[in-house]
Amino acid sequence: MRFLTPDDIAQLREVGDPQVSPDGEWVAYTVRVADLKSDKSTTSIRMVSWTGGQTLQLTQGTASCSKPRWSTDGKFLGFLSARDSDDEHQQVWLMDRRGGEPERITSEKGSVLDLSWSPDGSRLALVVLDPDSVSGSPKPADEKKPPRPLVIDRFQFKEDESNYLMDRRQHIYLFELASRSIFPLTPGKYNEALPSWSPDGSRIAFVSKRSADMDRDDNYDIYLVDAKPGAVPHRLTTFEGADAHPDWGSPPVWSPDGTRIAYVQGGPPELIFYAVRRLATISVTGGAPTFPASTLDRNVTNPRWTPDGKTLLFLVEDDGTRIPARVPARGGSIEKLVDERCDIARFSSGLRGQTAFLYSNPQAPYEIVTLEGRKIRPLTAENASWFSSIRLGRTEEIRCKSRDGAIISGFLVSPPDERPGAPSAAVLRIHGGPVNQFSNQFMMEWQLFAARGYAVVAMNPRGSSGRGGEFSRAIYADWGNKDAQDVLAGVDEIVKRGIADSSRLGIGGWSYGGMLTNYVIAQDGRFKAATSGASISNQLAGYGTDQYVREYEAELGVPWKNLDAWLKVSFPFYKADRITTPTLFLCGDRDFNVPLLNSEQMYQALRSLGRDTQLVIYPGEHHGISRPSFVRDRMERYLAWYDRYLSPRH
Repeated sequence: MRFLTPDDIAQLREVGDPQVSPDGEWVAYTVRVADLKSDKSTTSIRMVSWTGGQTLQLTQGTASCSKPRWSTDGKFLGFLSARDSDDEHQQVWLMDRRGGEPERITSEKGSVLDLSWSPDGSRLALVVLDPDSVSGSPKPADEKKPPRPLVIDRFQFKEDESNYLMDRRQHIYLFELASRSIFPLTPGKYNEALPSWSPDGSRIAFVSKRSADMDRDDNYDIYLVDAKPGAVPHRLTTFEGADAHPDWGSPPVWSPDGTRIAYVQGGPPELIFYAVRRLATISVTGGAPTFPASTLDRNVTNPRWTPDGKTLLFLVEDDGTRIPARVPARGGSIEKLVDERCDIARFSSGLRGQTAFLYSNPQAPYEIVTLEGRKIRPLTAENASWFSSIRLGRTEEIRCKSRDGAIISGFLVSPPDERPGAPSAAVLRIHGGPVNQFSNQFMMEWQLFAARGYAVVAMNPRGSSGRGGEFSRAIYADWGNKDAQDVLAGVDEIVKRGIADSSRLGIGGWSYGGMLTNYVIAQDGRFKAATSGASISNQLAGYGTDQYVREYEAELGVPWKNLDAWLKVSFPFYKADRITTPTLFLCGDRDFNVPLLNSEQMYQALRSLGRDTQLVIYPGEHHGISRPSFVRDRMERYLAWYDRYLSPRH
């Protein structure tokens, strides 16, 4: 047995998107693998038999393939790929399950983003992006045609990976399999997403935002439209907040009898992402929604009807777990379907109710499983060949009291070669969001730190999801206060227990995790090293330069009317002279989520003060670092920075 190293990052096979065939005999899924030679990651499609005894790789080559979706008769698998060398756009490909090469069946000038089969298998509902006639990214200067000016008149005009937001939209199209013909179902100035067919194939439910100034709110609604040319969509939901938001990845789903639609509803718009998302159903004739799990103060996702239409399955976040549960469709008691503390990210069911789950726990990366009773039965073992030789650090859940008595939960990972009674150097890691949670899943980063000799503590402070609405809202317009005290409580706990050496403490995180790192080191000098990834401290610099204008104005108001609120949450920059911790800043140069200028400002401030600091910029990267060499480089830099100041093994 050996310990993990940064080279193992490229060994990890990222399993995702399980899709059960209609007859329940197979599960299609995706596997993402990094290739350091080509310095890119490729996603392929595979399928595993329901017994788990046979695995087949369905797509080959260096082009990624995604969104495997079964035809209703189970004979064909549609998927998305830009695998044709003649076309840079993602198109729909069709594969006969019985064998043969995949066939490209669309040739759209814009990329196809999603697909959904009609119940009779004769048509596909597609989400297609408009052609790139007006690009949000200037063309390289060495091209024959010079770039055109970008003319912007939208309220929100930036989005990570989409770059500058122009008038480019995405619409639902209908594709006829027999004739290979395609026509737009929802043309116009709006964006549409998440198409879902009615059981009789006559209508499609989809999600769209159609207010007067769409950029100024998040009021997504569910619409219904007849599946025929010239049909006019009508609005089904009327809640002023988000119904089935595209970012949540949970499409509206029809009941088996076609009379109701289940979906995920957000909370009051003024609470933005702090609001709890709840399970809702609504009649297809309209009216008020019902909430079958009305007593549940937790985020839900991925609702599905059972074949008899009497029960709804869904995933629920709950204090460091994400697990499947069910509730009677008319409302009643909620039943959790597994006893294990784990993380189940997605699930899919066949026509007879066979269900496959994307499952992980702290000692095992994501794989496809099913349930037998309440027990996990593995279907795939994509990581077994290399992972079986790895000796991991022990992960345990911990709970402690914050300064004001609030109970905070989190995780502790011990080094694989821990010595009882010998305190270790320790690293506090902080999640992004802030409305997110660390869960009972395998965390490569934590295990790499542990393999180096560090104890790792990772808390779910106030602001996190998984503990209900009041817990999340506790940091509303008050960042870096209660959440900072909560993560520090985790450090105090492991020092008190003799696990961590109080003289060798590090801290770090990415996105809001980097922000909270800055908040902590600006008010607590105990940390000897910090890593702050894709973070911001001068919130005034974020207004108009990142993608969060709606959220800023909802939570903090506009700067010219509410400057004190902005300065209150910007103290790590305006009080940068309080920071003495050596800090490594990292960011992608194309990040429109938390742009590079914010890391540059903090680096410049600490450099001006003569502090030990460094700025690492990843060219061509957005908010999430994806290039395999950069992912490994980031981990190596984390380790080197902490090693320099903390000496993990004496």
